[in-house]
Order: sequence, then C-alpha cells, then structure tokens
Amino acid sequence: MFVHLHLHTEYSLLDGAIRLKDLFPKAREYGYEAVAMTDHGNMYGALNFYEKANAHAIKPILGCEIYVAPRGMKDKSARSSREAAYHLVLLAKDKDGLRNLFKLVSMAHLDGFHYKPRVDMEALSEYNQGLIALTACLHGEIPNAILNKGMDSAEKVLEKYVRIFDKRLYLEIQENGIPEQQTVNEALIELANRKGLPLVATNDCHYFSKEDAEAHDVLLCVQTGKTIHDEERMRFSTRDLYFASPL
Repeated sequence: MFVHLHLHTEYSLLDGAIRLKDLFPKAREYGYEAVAMTDHGNMYGALNFYEKANAHAIKPILGCEIYVAPRGMKDKSARSSREAAYHLVLLAKDKDGLRNLFKLVSMAHLDGFHYKPRVDMEALSEYNQGLIALTACLHGEIPNAILNKGMDSAEKVLEKYVRIFDKRLYLEIQENGIPEQQTVNEALIELANRKGLPLVATNDCHYFSKEDAEAHDVLLCVQTGKTIHDEERMRFSTRDLYFASPL
C-alpha cells in the first residue's frame, strides 16, 4: 500500500502548508496506516507530529529533508541557496536513527549553516546508523547529476551514497507532471535495475489539497520577498504536490 514518505508540514516554514490538525483526520479518511514528516532542515514539529499521529492511531514516521553541502559543511563559498546544498530525505527506522537524525539536524544548524542548515558526507558517514535515505526531489544530488552531468556522473554520485547507507538507500521517483522529473524517473529506474537498488514512490507533499496550490504560491512569495505578479520569482511548475489519496 502507498504511504506518504516525503511530506512537508507547517513546520517547513514558508514552504510547507500542511497543518497537522488537518493531516491526520484526512489520513484516517484515506485509510493510511502510517505517514512520514520530512520537513526542510528541521524537526521542530517532531513531538507534535508524534502525539497527533498516535492520537489518531496512525504510525508516525519521523524524518527530515536535510541539506547536504557539496564541498563540506565548513565551506561557505556558495553564493546562493541552490548552490549551497543538495536535498536528501532521511527517515528514522529506530531509536538509534532518531538520535542520529537529531544529531545531524543540530550539527547542520550549529556548524554547517550557510543559506540553509547543512551537513556533509563526512557527517552522514558518522551518523547514519538507523537511518533510511531517499534520493529526494530534483534538488537531490543524484537527480541533479542526471539532469546536468549525465548518467556516468550520476552513477558515481550514487556510489557515494551506497557506501554510506548500504541497503538503506532508496531511489525516489515521483509523478508530478514536471518534464524533468520524468527524465529523472527513467534514469533512476535504469540505475535501480543496473545496481540492484530499490525504488520508492513519493509525492513530495507541500500542501494539503490540489486547490491549495495558489495559496502555497503566495507562501513562496512571502518566503522569497516577491509578489505573485513577479514573472521571475521562484514558483513550483506543478499543482500536484499535495496530500493525495492512495487510489
């Protein structure tokens, strides 16, 4: 059965628009037995999420979409948030994983902050036990390599993550109507077959229903200091990043 494993709540500040008070009643209505929380770079809502999930008899999967610095978390030479970090989804599978996730998020804020709270491959190598990794959205390092550097480069990047997470790495495919995502999906399926790695389907939820896409667009404007009339502003090129039913 499909389970949402990539989901941004209201705690993904000015990016996630899914309120926990709405999430769990709808999850029950849809028949979900579990749901994950993977907010950007933080775990502020972990306790609230955990308690509300248990109150609705839904298994809480605690996670985070972390930021990974390409040249080490001490390097502050990047001149934009996009240049400063890649995305990676981490899910805690046990208590050790949860402790390591808290450790990584704390390190990201205290030691690696540059535009975003960032960790690096060295930190992941040390604090990966009990964590499951998903290759994330188009801003993940492997999808980015597929789109900009080709399959040979993507395979080399993939090998770095395989060495760290071993049998706990999943190649993340999404169906969101973005043309680049289809290109990445096809490449990830090829890599999965070539390397014997598992695939996982997600929806990268940022808002509650499809009708909330416009409201979320306004939220992004607040985040970036733009208005909806600015044609050059950051925006999502799809309306499908919502909390979908399993059917």
